[in-house]
Amino acid sequence: MNATAYSDLTGLDAYLNGKSSYLENLTPAAAICLPVATTLAVLKQKLGADLFEKVINPVYTQPSPIEHLNDGNWLRTANMVGINVRTIGNFWNLVNYLFTVPACQQAVHLLPIWEPGVVASLYGMASWHINREFFSQELADALPELDSVEKQLKVTVNLLHALGRVVGMDVIPHTDRYSEIVLANPAFFEWMQRKGAKINDHSAQLYKRVEEYIYQCLQELGPAHSGAILPANAQAFFKLPEATRCLLLFGDQNNDFARNERRSVFIQYLHKQGLEPVPATMGPPYRGLEVDIDEASAKTIADDAWLDYRIINPGPMSRVFGPLTQYKLYENKNDNRDWEFDFERPQIEVWEYVCNQYAAVQRIYHFDFMRGDMSHVQMRPEGVPEVADEYYDIHRAVLRKVREEKPWFAYFAETFLAPPGTMAYGSEEDHLDLSEADATLGDLQSMVLGEPDFLQNFRFYLDLLHTRGFAPCFTLMTGDKDDPRFDKFYQAGNEARFFMGLFLTDMPSYMALGFECRDPHPEPAPNEHYTKLYVFRMEDGPKRTQGPYVFGNNLTLFQRLNRIRNEAERLLPSLSSSLSWLTPPDATAARQVIAWTHQDQGAYVFVVNSNLQQAAQRVKIPCSTAPGAKFRVIFSALENERNYLTKLIFQDGLLQIEQLAAGEALILQIEDN
Repeated sequence: MNATAYSDLTGLDAYLNGKSSYLENLTPAAAICLPVATTLAVLKQKLGADLFEKVINPVYTQPSPIEHLNDGNWLRTANMVGINVRTIGNFWNLVNYLFTVPACQQAVHLLPIWEPGVVASLYGMASWHINREFFSQELADALPELDSVEKQLKVTVNLLHALGRVVGMDVIPHTDRYSEIVLANPAFFEWMQRKGAKINDHSAQLYKRVEEYIYQCLQELGPAHSGAILPANAQAFFKLPEATRCLLLFGDQNNDFARNERRSVFIQYLHKQGLEPVPATMGPPYRGLEVDIDEASAKTIADDAWLDYRIINPGPMSRVFGPLTQYKLYENKNDNRDWEFDFERPQIEVWEYVCNQYAAVQRIYHFDFMRGDMSHVQMRPEGVPEVADEYYDIHRAVLRKVREEKPWFAYFAETFLAPPGTMAYGSEEDHLDLSEADATLGDLQSMVLGEPDFLQNFRFYLDLLHTRGFAPCFTLMTGDKDDPRFDKFYQAGNEARFFMGLFLTDMPSYMALGFECRDPHPEPAPNEHYTKLYVFRMEDGPKRTQGPYVFGNNLTLFQRLNRIRNEAERLLPSLSSSLSWLTPPDATAARQVIAWTHQDQGAYVFVVNSNLQQAAQRVKIPCSTAPGAKFRVIFSALENERNYLTKLIFQDGLLQIEQLAAGEALILQIEDN
């Protein structure tokens, strides 16, 4: 390949010779536009011809860089990057985007990768097929053997492993309400029947009526597989292997249009009978639904109308997700007359189905960890039990299943560490321990840096870190918090957030794609500038997007974060994962400066002013270093090193900084006399 192909890749030599683990001047927007030929040439030089030829073969499985580990404890200190593949177009662009991300952010979490259903929500999976919109035709043209989205995903994970990354998938306890999974397995879900504006049947055995109607519709429609003969009745049909049922119901998995057309026919057929899967819910009391409509309108509702639902006696965090339905993991009490589950009677066949499906996905693509979507769900009204049997939590069950073969496989839980009884019955911390999570998301991303709720929760997370079996995450931004409602969290302080995410080495961090160059948005930007609005695909309404995701153009932030990354690349190998707090977060929020070091008293001190409005004056930090030691500022996240050229005062065990700018983050080196 000629040299002009690399003309935009400044820093390539440093990347290829190992002096840098990423292309620090390459912006994400530029990276995902790299031609396939350029990317392949860079990878071949980086990996060497022999390894390169192996990993681009979809039959080959590149070992994970953490396969030598015996548990998932590595996730407790991992720095994760979350990527909605829809924002970068295809799986291949994961490689291009990660050219812009250093090795110290080693863990890559992929938002759901399956074929989506209603409103194209990534979290409403319509089938177990990989999302075909993530296919790169340009890659297939360059490497004709990569002619399917499945092969391209496999090779992408191979490459990320070869480059030292670990890769995570989502584990979702629900599907699209009318997914192929639901229609092929009615017994695995709850059903209800509506007449007008009233739910008149939600009995436990209603799925049997659904099976009869699906079989009846199939008889009228004819099998999708040409020449196939249907079993004699619904009971025999639903005893066939799932793959056979799906072939008869929907047809060849590669014909998306035909499958979706047939699925639509089954949906309409059931809907005319008033039959619907029960929509998924969040937050206590979870159970007990009614039509979400006012009394006056209820009298005119047609039986075949599409309606929304609400919880009859909602709590503060109660939600009904109309496009989704949850797996029915337990039998009902009293034929579900009171919308109650019998947690002593798990539906073992459903548990085995979910666990086996996700284990198969892990086995094919060799994922290293899972993010448990809606891990905060704990539906037992009496709270978290003292002892849990093997059917306590579906995410734990999937984790254990995968770990039978892959002991290093780790579990990253989506919980927000809300107060007891808020988003789950009982304590989320107890639930996380019992469900064997290695790390959890937390909610620092929903708080303005330095404000009282941020400092209080940060201190709370540190307490949990040292007393619980899971590690709370220092989260910078998530893909589902990047929308106009949350602009205020990112107006300022992003450098300090990022600095803490990397240098708080005893806890994990999480950064969604786009944070590194996000524009401030003092006023809401067009929808195309927010990753949240690409979790689904809306063609009209206030959440409509037109065209691809638009990366921010905040080059000042991008360059500052890269300076932090470079300093992290230089220092992290010498730092212990164990922190010693010099000035811990103040839960009263009276003090907003925090400071820490490593290995009881390391060679460096890290200082952050979390106040984004005011500089801190005459900051005093206790340091138990040798008398007469000198402190020198070697790094400022705000590029203010020149302001700290004068000698810092260290007297009577206290280090004094005359002025610390708002949102500043410093690294000080300790020098003995």
